[in-house]
Amino acid sequence: MKKTPILIVDDDASQRRLIEFWLQEEGYSTLTASDGAAGLKTFEQDNPALVITDIRMPGLSGLDLLSRIKAANPDTAVILITAFGTVNDAVEAMKLGAADYVLKPLNADELKVNVRRALERQQLVDENRLLRDFAGSTFRFENIITQSRKMRNALEMAAQVAARDSTVLLTGESGTGKELLAKAIHQNSLRAGNPFVTVNCGALPETLAESELFGHRKGSFTGANSDRAGKFEAANEGTVFLDEVGEMALPLQVKLLRVIQEREVDKIGSPHPVKVNVRILAATNRNLKNLVEDGGFREDLYYRLSVVVIELPPLRERRDDILLLTRHFLKQYATRYSIPDLSLSEEAIGKLIEYNWPGNVRELQNAIERMAVLAKSSVLQVDDLPEEIRRAESRVASIGLKLPEAGIDLEEVEKEILLQALEKHGWNQTRAAMYLNISRKTLIYRMEKFALVPPAQYHT
Repeated sequence: MKKTPILIVDDDASQRRLIEFWLQEEGYSTLTASDGAAGLKTFEQDNPALVITDIRMPGLSGLDLLSRIKAANPDTAVILITAFGTVNDAVEAMKLGAADYVLKPLNADELKVNVRRALERQQLVDENRLLRDFAGSTFRFENIITQSRKMRNALEMAAQVAARDSTVLLTGESGTGKELLAKAIHQNSLRAGNPFVTVNCGALPETLAESELFGHRKGSFTGANSDRAGKFEAANEGTVFLDEVGEMALPLQVKLLRVIQEREVDKIGSPHPVKVNVRILAATNRNLKNLVEDGGFREDLYYRLSVVVIELPPLRERRDDILLLTRHFLKQYATRYSIPDLSLSEEAIGKLIEYNWPGNVRELQNAIERMAVLAKSSVLQVDDLPEEIRRAESRVASIGLKLPEAGIDLEEVEKEILLQALEKHGWNQTRAAMYLNISRKTLIYRMEKFALVPPAQYHT
């Protein structure tokens, strides 16, 4: 399940269980409370990132609960459930800091979209805090922590295009920092004072994707109870970041192409297009050229998005940065959790540097946060490392590679290693990824990069 806990507060047991079922269907972990007082107690104990509460409850009402939550933690997102007759209360609650509201009777898809939108906003809050940690009030590319030549090249290119207002495509594995770099490009552009809106193309529900992106007019479909601006309207004069753009359905790709070419969106139920002025940044962990060849991505859209392509290297290709990032994260979490300064033993540092980091910088950050929270002393040892890092074999010991005097083509070697691993495991991607100590998503990205496809006998 997704780690972010969601607290559901409702005195109606059947509705509470229904919401819990819908969210668990999406992979979220949930907490429940049967009234406002119990909800407040659970909130104080578990500090969920999102609270869904009915407005009308006996005792502590949903509005009272909202007020208490915002006083304790202003960043916590709260979604209110309301009957049509209490919409005015919900609108007032939005002014007090509620993230959104949903009308009874509840609609599963609408609720899921509201939850995802609220959590995306919450993630932006967290990322903005991290950006401030990196660079104070003004973000500069040179403040990104790296001494890797590949990463420096990527940053130099990003700095060069930031003020140009061109479309940029960021490529690289999950966790390499594509969204952070997109945010940096925006903050160093002429649009810096305007909205930066993220769209996770892989998480858009098919039934609501068009409405989510382009907006709708009231009454244009069942559940459209009010006019709603889409992501592009919300980002007007600013930047739209299309994350995992390779996952976008083909019908939506046609409409996205129109936005790029005509600078206007077709709002559902509106007789006239709406003009928008946005910059588009996109990111993918897939090989879009291969997707184009396979018919999964429009060629014309690919060329529109890839005016400038910036590839972010995986952490295993910038091992000199591991210690720099580790020290940064240790300092950051020591400050956040009010604990003494932390350091690592030489043996623990060696394990971190040897590990392959299939989840890249995001995985490293999560590992350091876990170690900081559970630290028993100021010097972290190997036993304090997450189990998967402790058990990882040394890279040198595991392959015993001896380089030839004449030199090698690194990409050819990587391609050959991938090919042998896939053949060894009958082209089973999951087993091959485990063998290589990388994620399946990383393996697929690398297979697409080198156009590796299984022989005919492995096709079903």
